[in-house]
Amino acid sequence: MQPHFLIIEARFYPEISDELAKGAIAELEKRGATFERQAVPGVLEIPAALAMAVNADSGPGGPCRYDGYVLLGCVIRGETSHYDIVANESARAIMEMSVRRLIAVGNGILTVENEAQAWARAGVKEKNKGAAAAAAAFQMAALRKALGVKDA
Repeated sequence: MQPHFLIIEARFYPEISDELAKGAIAELEKRGATFERQAVPGVLEIPAALAMAVNADSGPGGPCRYDGYVLLGCVIRGETSHYDIVANESARAIMEMSVRRLIAVGNGILTVENEAQAWARAGVKEKNKGAAAAAAAFQMAALRKALGVKDA
């Protein structure tokens, strides 16, 4: 059976999100995986969307719909401390959920100083962090399966 993933992407910077998704989708397709996509307004909404997906996905007695989750978005530092709140709190919530619920997550949320850094990391011909996040989710899903982790 083909592995199936959910891509959750923050759309605050839509062009950067599109580039991250392009890399993630190519990587999942290269590995023979299927996927669904869900959009949220910004990075701070990603943990809530992940929690909703995991909770909806773990119905009584049924198999999980998703083998893993690919999280994509970008936080660019601005003039206020909002950057620190978004970057830190989203990362904390994602990590907490992945450990508590034993889910396979590839975190492709960029935290950068400026738009040039974002493009250097998102670009499929550069650092291609979307593909890296998809590869991480795929590898963690394989590890989860190899270890015999049961659905949460």
